[in-house]
This record gives sequence, C-alpha cells and structure tokens, in this order.
Amino acid sequence: MKKPAFDPIVKMKSFKADLDQSLKAGLEKMRIDPESIHEIHNSFRRVAGQLDFPFPDMKEIHDFIISKENLEIPVRLFVPLNAKPSEGPCLIYFHGGGFVTGSIESHEGITRRIAFNTGIRVLSVNYRLAPKFPYPAALNDCEAVLDWALNNSNCRKWGINSNNISLGGDSAGGNITAYLSQKFRDRVKAQILFYPLMQLIDFKPPKPGPQDWLQLGFMALKFIDEHYVAGANTQKTSLSPLLEDNLKGLPPSYILTCGLDPLRDEGKLYADKLLVNAINVDYNHEKLLPHGFLNFTRLFPKGKIVLKSASEFLLKYVED
Repeated sequence: MKKPAFDPIVKMKSFKADLDQSLKAGLEKMRIDPESIHEIHNSFRRVAGQLDFPFPDMKEIHDFIISKENLEIPVRLFVPLNAKPSEGPCLIYFHGGGFVTGSIESHEGITRRIAFNTGIRVLSVNYRLAPKFPYPAALNDCEAVLDWALNNSNCRKWGINSNNISLGGDSAGGNITAYLSQKFRDRVKAQILFYPLMQLIDFKPPKPGPQDWLQLGFMALKFIDEHYVAGANTQKTSLSPLLEDNLKGLPPSYILTCGLDPLRDEGKLYADKLLVNAINVDYNHEKLLPHGFLNFTRLFPKGKIVLKSASEFLLKYVED
C-alpha cells in the first residue's frame, strides 16, 4: 500500500493543534502567586539594568512626592544637560509592566534617552501596582500627577511649564497615556505610545501568527485581568481606550508596534482610528522586534534609534 505523501502544512497544523492543547492544559494548572510579584518586579529591574547600555548623563535628577488628597505618588524628574534654565516643556512618562511590575528604575533608560535627545524635562511616575492595588489605583495616581503638572503653580519650581505638557508610556503605561490624552485632550501637547495595551476585553490578537503559539501574551493578559482589572467593566475607556469613539481634537500621536507582540493589531487599529479623525500620527512598526525591546538596548540596539525618532516627533509639537 502506497504511503501518503508528506504534507508539511498538514504536519504543521497538527503540531500546532497538539501544542495548543498542551499549553491550554498547562495554563489551567499554572497560577502565579500574587505574593511573589515583588520577586518578579526585582528580577525585571535587574535584567533591564544588565541588558541596557549605560544611560546618558543628566544635569539634575530630582526625586520627590506629589500629594493629592490621600495620595502620595513618588516621581523622578530628569533634567537633561541642555535643558532651559527657565520653565519649559515636560513629558510625563508612565512605565510599562502590565500594571503589576515596572518602576522608575526599570524604565530609566527610556526616560533618560528621551530627555537627552530632546533637551526637555521628563517626569517619571511610580504609580501603585496590582495585585495589592487593583484598578483604578494606577490610573488615579497618574491622573493626579498630570493634574498637578497642569494646575499646580508649584511645578514652576521644577522648571515645568503647565501649558506645555505631553504624555508618554509603554505597554500598560501606554494604556494610561492613551486614556488621559483622551480625557485631557485640550491640555496635552502630544502623546507617545510604545507598544500600547489598548484594550482588556480580548486576550488574543484577531489574527494569531506563529509568534503567538506559546501564548505568553495570553498568560500575561489573563494575569492582568485577574489581578488589575479584578472584575471591573472592561468596556470602560479607562481600561480599554481603543473603544473611545470621540477622537476629535486628540493631540499628535507617536505609536510604536512590534511584529513579535500580541498587542500589535490594537496599536495599529488605534493609529488608523486617529488618522480617520484627522489626528497627526507618526506610526512606526518594527516587524522583527518583540514587546518591551526598548528596555533592552544591549540586545536590541534598534531601541536607541526608535527612541531617537520618538524624540524628534515630540520636538515638533512642544513649544520652545
């Protein structure tokens, strides 16, 4: 009897089906202990530091607390060597980390490079993290810092012009940036979204590819849903800013997506929605790079080039 011809496509589909079944079974058993999140956080900070190039020097670095009602939010202000001595533009930056990890320190390479490239001050925010502080704690902290920068005359002592504020963030920080840029569209000069998490309704990209077979993105998003969303309504634009219909008057937007990232489609979709609404968009897709690569410029030197392009974008829209 003649053996059936070997069909690589059929074989690959069979392999994928077996892999998916095994992963699903494993995911059902896998549970990350929320109490161990601080260990994950510390590991991320350590790895990010080791796999990034030395950071650019700053003229000044200031750590202080911004208080609002019962909130005490730590921030770090990076003043570049060529910053104006008088009040000038400021980028407020919200770090990524899935709302459960990340910090000022873990993302210092990103914030320092933007400050260095632009010559403007960058204010990085240490917002509260889940599981200890679920939604909307992180968002409340970031909004409090933005409100302080826009409306508190005390920011002048730090060289921050309240009429020249922009927002930036990566991943979860991009989610916060997108929402606050919608809410404060009349006051924000520009927004920078690095591989942003734009919705928390679906955990898988609409068109999964081979890069999604390990379902690492699914695992991360499922954890965010359980410990940050924690039962909140994901239809709210404060959790899923992609759902906002009224995009008129939003600030100019720089959006980065990556081919090796489950968030790639939603970032592109948001860029397209902004363009339809006549918003100036600088869209950059890095086909062969993974989510989070800007933290690891030693492994991915392209990260420094991308941060340079984002900085050049920012300089187009902030006032001198």
